[in-house]
Amino acid sequence: MKTTKLYVGTYAKPDAESIHLYSLNPETGELTHESGFKAGENPSYLTLDDAGKYLYAVNETQEFEGKKSGAVSAFEVGEDGKELKLLNQMPSEGGAPCYISIADNTVLVANYSGGNVAALPLQDNGQLGQPSAVQHKGSGPNQERQKGPHAHYIAPSPDGKYVYAVDLGADKVFAYKVEDGKLVQHSPAVAYTSEPGAGPRHMAFHPSGKYAYLVHELNSMVTVMKYDAGKGTFSEEQTLTTLPAEFKGDSFPAAIKVSADGKSLYASNRGHNSIAVFALEEGGSKLTPVQHMSTGGDWPRDFAIDPSGNILLVANERSNSITSFKIDKATGKLAATGHEGQVQKPVNIVFRD
Repeated sequence: MKTTKLYVGTYAKPDAESIHLYSLNPETGELTHESGFKAGENPSYLTLDDAGKYLYAVNETQEFEGKKSGAVSAFEVGEDGKELKLLNQMPSEGGAPCYISIADNTVLVANYSGGNVAALPLQDNGQLGQPSAVQHKGSGPNQERQKGPHAHYIAPSPDGKYVYAVDLGADKVFAYKVEDGKLVQHSPAVAYTSEPGAGPRHMAFHPSGKYAYLVHELNSMVTVMKYDAGKGTFSEEQTLTTLPAEFKGDSFPAAIKVSADGKSLYASNRGHNSIAVFALEEGGSKLTPVQHMSTGGDWPRDFAIDPSGNILLVANERSNSITSFKIDKATGKLAATGHEGQVQKPVNIVFRD
């Protein structure tokens, strides 16, 4: 059985092994640790270029080279992925960078405490160019979490027309375009406004490109949004809770993912410590709750579906574990495989293959 390789980003001290390479058996869900790399402090979120030649990581810190900023690191991937060679580092232009993606040969970063988004053009040798940033504005009624903007996600739309930044503090999804390695605000600048105090965190598109799904950290809701590719805006179709009705404790959703076949939607619940499973019906416009599966660990932050669509892996930050689940492709339901990996404070999972 051919195994699949994946990288895990973590919260770690500057001198620790902080990015880990695992192999996954997509039939059984068994995980094997291959290598650990010293990749600097808190390389929490990762992204690979299309060729898998370069890996980029945010260093989720509040200070870098004496300024209020996190960092972004560029690595060259060695043969079979078992080596990472640091190419260069640049400031993220804002504190606590917590998401990273690539669009139009440009690395995009969301800075949580900076409340802004940054663009770093890529050089031919994989290195990062000089960053530029756009400051978000806005606040929400939750005074503890929404006194100002908190950018939490940034990624391109599947059609490549726009880049969307989700801001938890402003209760908004902002729209951009990438031009010459910089982010330029689209008009209208606000693609979607959430319910006040909802705290939108991450979004994911349906494979058809017609719908997107927005998960809200502060009220544990997921919203189905219809995508208007002409205007670059979204309109609400449906909103559902990510939690079971009987749950009364504190919980904060983190990541949201859609299966490659467009039949299932998944969201992680930190606190309830579960993955919420929904069936996607009517072309992706309607969600129906299917299951709440315990992650077998504490504080599930990111999770990822392997390229075969057979296995879902969950990064349980507080229990230092990655748990493995078999996906029933007919129903989307999850079943624990019994396999897990041990790693300090895992945050983000990115498949290489």
